[in-house]
Amino acid sequence: MTVQTLNDIEKLERVPLSARGLAPSTYAALRQAVERTPQAPALSFFADAADFTRTFEWNYYQLFADITRAANAFHDLGIKPGEVLAFILPNLPETHFTIWGGEAAGIVMAINPLLEAKQIAGLLNAAKASVVVTLAPSGGSDLWPKLASQLDQLPTVRHVVWVSMEPYVAEPVRVAMKAVAQKERDLHSGIAIHDLLSLMNAQPHTHLKSGRQIRQDERSSYICTGGTTGLPKIAARTHGSEVFNAWAMAAHLQPRRSGQVIFCGLPLFHVNGQLVTGLMPWTQGDHVILGTPHGYRGEGVITRFWEMVEHFGINFFSGVPTVYAALLQTDRQGRDLSSLRYAMCGAAPMPAELFREFEQKTGLKILEGYGLTEGACVSSVNPPHGERRIGSIGIRIAYQHMRAVLLDDCGAYLRDANVDETGLITISGPNLFAGYLEESHNRDLWIEIDGQRWLNTGDLGRQDAQGYFWLTGRKKELIIRGGHNIDPKQIEEALQLHPAVALAAAIGSPDVYSGEVPVAYVQLRPGQTCNAEELEAFAHLNINERAAVPKRIEILETLPLTAVGKIFKPALQQREIARVVQQEVDRLGLADIAVEVVQDNRRGHVACIRPGTSQEILAPLLGRYSFQVEWLK
Repeated sequence: MTVQTLNDIEKLERVPLSARGLAPSTYAALRQAVERTPQAPALSFFADAADFTRTFEWNYYQLFADITRAANAFHDLGIKPGEVLAFILPNLPETHFTIWGGEAAGIVMAINPLLEAKQIAGLLNAAKASVVVTLAPSGGSDLWPKLASQLDQLPTVRHVVWVSMEPYVAEPVRVAMKAVAQKERDLHSGIAIHDLLSLMNAQPHTHLKSGRQIRQDERSSYICTGGTTGLPKIAARTHGSEVFNAWAMAAHLQPRRSGQVIFCGLPLFHVNGQLVTGLMPWTQGDHVILGTPHGYRGEGVITRFWEMVEHFGINFFSGVPTVYAALLQTDRQGRDLSSLRYAMCGAAPMPAELFREFEQKTGLKILEGYGLTEGACVSSVNPPHGERRIGSIGIRIAYQHMRAVLLDDCGAYLRDANVDETGLITISGPNLFAGYLEESHNRDLWIEIDGQRWLNTGDLGRQDAQGYFWLTGRKKELIIRGGHNIDPKQIEEALQLHPAVALAAAIGSPDVYSGEVPVAYVQLRPGQTCNAEELEAFAHLNINERAAVPKRIEILETLPLTAVGKIFKPALQQREIARVVQQEVDRLGLADIAVEVVQDNRRGHVACIRPGTSQEILAPLLGRYSFQVEWLK
C-alpha cells in the first residue's frame, strides 16, 4: 500500500498489528530475511574512500552466519539475558556482528567512541557491563588507550574483546598491528583479552548455543542519549520496539522494490545508523554499503560521495543537515545519479533554505522526519509518494500515535492542542522504550492520557489540519529572557537566509538582568566572507520579534558538532558561561584566575573556578547568574 496521507496510515491500522507477523526479536527478524534471500548481497564495506571500489562482501547467508557466531562467542563469555555487553567501535562489519549477535545473547550497549575516557568508564559502570568490545590497539586510534586507562576503575568488566583492522589493511601494516597488540597484551595481563574473529571462528553458525527463545518485551539494547542539549542518560530498548520500528519505517516508504542499495554513513552507536541503514534494509532484502570506519567523517567520503552513488547505484541514504550542507559544496557534474530515489533527514531540523537549495541542485527528494532513541528511532516522516511539506517532520508512522498536548502547572494532561496550536509533542505505541536505567531520569517522563501512558518528548510542536507535524522548538532549548520565551529556531532560520551563512546556532547567554539573552554563533559557507556587524544588521531586518534579535553574533570557523553531525549546543553554552565569568574577572581587574566550564550529570553546566585570593570579591558577582559555580582550591 502506498502511504501518501494520514488516511493511508489509518487504513494500514485497520489490520491489527498482531496480524502483521512481526518477528519477536531482532535475531528472528534477520533469520526470516536470510530464509527469503540467502544469496542476495547484504553488506559491502570499504575501508578507504580513496579506494572505495575495493570492498569486502557478505550475502545474507554469510551475514547471518557471522551474527550467529558472534552471539555464540558472547554467550561463552558469560553474556546471558540481562547481562550487558558494551561496544566502543567505529563503523565496521564487526560492529554489526557485535550489535545483532550481542542482542541475541544479552543486552548490547552502544558507546560513542568520541567520549572522553572517564565518561566512557562512567557509562560502563552505570550499566554494569561485563564484556567490552573495542578496536584492537593500532597507531591510528585512541579507543584502546582510553579504555585501558580506565580498566582499574571498571569492577564489573570481566572480558575485553578486540576487533582488529587487520583484514582490511595491507600485509606490512598487519605485521605492525600484531606487534603493537602483543605488547599491549603483555602490559595488561591482568584482564582477559580476546580477538573477536578468533572467538567467532571457533563457534557454530547454524544455531544459538544458548537455545534462547527471545520475547519481544525483553531488553535488547542500551543507548546513551543526550543529543545536543540533554545530559547523558541510558535508554533501555526492547526487541519488540526495534523490530516494530524497522517494519513501520519500511511500510511508510512503500511501494518499494527489494534489493535497494542503501548507504550507511552515520555512526553505528546511533539509532539511525543501526535501524534506518541496518535492521530496516536487512529485513527487506536490501544491500547496505558501509562507507569507511568513520562514515561521513571519513577522509574523502563527502568529496567523493557522488562518485560512490554512481558506482554502487545507491538508491537511498540518511543524513543530518550538516551532511547535506557539505554535499552541496562538492562537484556533481558528469555523475549519473539516476539511481537515487530519496534521502532521509533527521536528528536536527533542516533549514528551509538548505532544503530548497539541495533539492533544486540535485533533484533528489528529501524526506524530513523526526524520532528519538526513546521511540526506537523514527516517529514521523514526510511521505515519499505524497506531499512533502518543507520544514515539516511529516505524518506519524502506522500504529504509533502522536499528538501535541497542553499540560497544567503540575505537568498533568490538560487537553489536546488545537489544529496549528503549539503544544508538547507526545508519542505512544509499540516503539516506546522501557525507560532510563537511572530511575531519577524517569521523573516527568510519562504522561497519562485517557488511561494510557504517553512519552513526554520534551519537544514543542503543532499538528496541521492534514496531520503533518511541525516542530516549533525544544522545551529545554527555549531562551527565557526576562520571563519571555524565545524559540532559538526563529533566530537560526533568519540567519540561515543570509547567502554567506552555512550553519547557525542560537543559545541563551547568562545575563544578570534578564536571566538570559539570545546570542548566535555562525559558520560561513566555504569561500564566503562576512563580519558580525553585517550579520547583526541582517538579523535586525529579518527577525520580527525584537526580544529575539541576538545581542551578539560570533563567527566560528566550524561550529561544534556531535559525532552524528548535530550542532552541539552545550559546547557553545559552556563557552558563553566562561565568557561571562571572564568579563566579570576583567571588570574587577583580577588576574591569575582559571576557569573551566564542565557539564555535570546532575547540576548541568558548572563553572569550576580557581580564584586564588579573589573568591570573596568574585563570589557575590557570579552569584547573580543562574549557572552553578564550584570554587576550587
